[in-house]
Amino acid sequence: METINEQINSSYGNLVDKMTDWLNEAILQLPNLLIALAVAVAGFFISKYVSTIAKKTANRFTNNKTVLNLISNLSAALFGVFVLFTVLSILNLGETINKILATAGVLGLAVGLALQDPMNNLFSGVFMSVRDLYQIGDLVETNGYFGTIKNIDLRVTKLKLPTGQDVIIPNKDVIQNPLKNYTASGERRIDLECGVSYGDDLEKVRRIAEKAISAMHSRLESKPVDLVYTSFGDSSINFTLRFWITTNGQRDFLIERSKAIVRLKKAFDQEDIMIPFPIRTLDFGIRGGDSLKTMIPKQFKTKQLDPANN
Repeated sequence: METINEQINSSYGNLVDKMTDWLNEAILQLPNLLIALAVAVAGFFISKYVSTIAKKTANRFTNNKTVLNLISNLSAALFGVFVLFTVLSILNLGETINKILATAGVLGLAVGLALQDPMNNLFSGVFMSVRDLYQIGDLVETNGYFGTIKNIDLRVTKLKLPTGQDVIIPNKDVIQNPLKNYTASGERRIDLECGVSYGDDLEKVRRIAEKAISAMHSRLESKPVDLVYTSFGDSSINFTLRFWITTNGQRDFLIERSKAIVRLKKAFDQEDIMIPFPIRTLDFGIRGGDSLKTMIPKQFKTKQLDPANN
């Protein structure tokens, strides 16, 4: 029994000594703890000002909201890392800093492999923001979708289709696939397909059509109206009428195309130019050119005309 009591007393003494050492170490580190706490609190509030200052500074060089938000967030994150390492240094935890850096390298590799697609979208978003490939409100066509850009962030691009639906496309798909921007140039071409009868004067048709379209107020005057005859149709000579307009969206494009169709129809009606309906001719001869009347046998016609048969 004495041996057990001695062991208990020895263990208790060791525990008390250990706790005493910890208490003494905590008392010695108390000034460092207070300084570290003060630095952490101050860093938390200062990071907001750092983010704001970085955003205002970047705003002098670009108005892209995505780029400004990216710079603001990165500035706050880098300042936060700086404050963390400063706090650890004040607490004399240099070895902890080394362990954190080593662990961060391993975790960074693992996370990078696991989150390859999200990281691709992130870097694609950064690339698109820096290059300024398109902006919110642009009318674009990409990845099989046609619509207006509603929002761009560091992961996805959101389109609003003409039919009202929203489409979310990952940024990496936008970067890796062709993209048509209908807004960037500020102009757009309208192609009208039409046809006139074989009996109309084609030069007259050209003059009347070009005059009607040239009078449109929305037409881009720096580019001419072009009329090109394309083919001999079944019942018409077909042509394509091309002209350019300045437009801000798909709705304006459709309205101007509708106005052009109305103008062209009125001009043709006033000048007695016919846009023919589809015509089908029935030919009953072996070589062609024979009508149905010539193909009726004489006996059948005589029988129909004999009064005795009535």
